[in-house]
Amino acid sequence: MANFARANLPTLKKTASYYVLHITVAAAVAYGVTGDLLIALTLSLLEPTVQAVAFFLHEKAWERAGRPRQEGGNPVPVRP
Repeated sequence: MANFARANLPTLKKTASYYVLHITVAAAVAYGVTGDLLIALTLSLLEPTVQAVAFFLHEKAWERAGRPRQEGGNPVPVRP
């Protein structure tokens, strides 16, 4: 797990920043719509958590798509 974190640190930091921003915006919107703080906090934690995972996977897919390809169509391995 530590190797995974080190290898993906910039993307993980960006994902964490996005997560905090998203929770803040989602809580404000949910509270504005519902007027209920508990519901707003529940919604603001659930939806951004799913989005953060999707965002991380999206970033990794774009990173992989940008790598040069070998003749067989496989991405060229990138060594850290």
